[in-house]
Amino acid sequence: MTYAGSAEPPFGHVDRVLAIAAHPDDVDFKAGGTIAQWTAAGTEVTYLVLTDGAAGGEDPAVPRAELAAVREAEQRAAADAVGAKEVVFLGLPDGELTADLELRREITRVIRRVRPQRALIQSPEINWDFLPDVHPDHRAAGEAALAALYPDARNPRAYPELLLAEGLRPCVVPEIWVMTSPRPDTWVDITDVFDRKLAALRAHTSQTAHRANLADDIRSRLRGQAAAGGLADGRMAEAFQVIRTEPAAQPVERTR
Repeated sequence: MTYAGSAEPPFGHVDRVLAIAAHPDDVDFKAGGTIAQWTAAGTEVTYLVLTDGAAGGEDPAVPRAELAAVREAEQRAAADAVGAKEVVFLGLPDGELTADLELRREITRVIRRVRPQRALIQSPEINWDFLPDVHPDHRAAGEAALAALYPDARNPRAYPELLLAEGLRPCVVPEIWVMTSPRPDTWVDITDVFDRKLAALRAHTSQTAHRANLADDIRSRLRGQAAAGGLADGRMAEAFQVIRTEPAAQPVERTR
């Protein structure tokens, strides 16, 4: 993989990644190419989708329950396109996400089960440069995921029922990669896997079939991000803010 930026690239291989997002398609739009490269290198990637996506359809005549089922199937197909191992759905109402303790506990449960060494999350901050990133569900997902990663998942006193009743031990996640951050510091060159990212996006038929210029729009945005990261003209990149929750020399857990 090719990295650019100030976050001390390249990053080492990890065994497991957990990608946490509000809606079906969020991860694929922001990180599908990066995930395709990670899975090609042998990393197991799990998606955790918090809402049912039932407020995202173009046709208001489609019942919410029907659209939710469609979007779940689309997300599974998209995850297959980039090689993700598993998709977990919480099924919360689209458009009503709140970063409360209940949501933090549910995210913590998945973190402790998957035991990732790297997490992908949405930004809890507003990115005014791109309006679609300002969706309140995205920010709530980012806030809840960040709190679940630090301190909840690693704190044995947080949600003791997860340990006592379910045997889910505390888990430290050394890296957090923030999608849609207003301050990216790491760019991943995805030019060579763009077709896989595009296949994942096209799997979200209910969200992208009406976009005749989807491929060109995505290329344009990715080329702009690559230019911002200092990559060569014509390359395409996904952008992240990378946070290390442990010192760089901290050993990474590689056993379940």
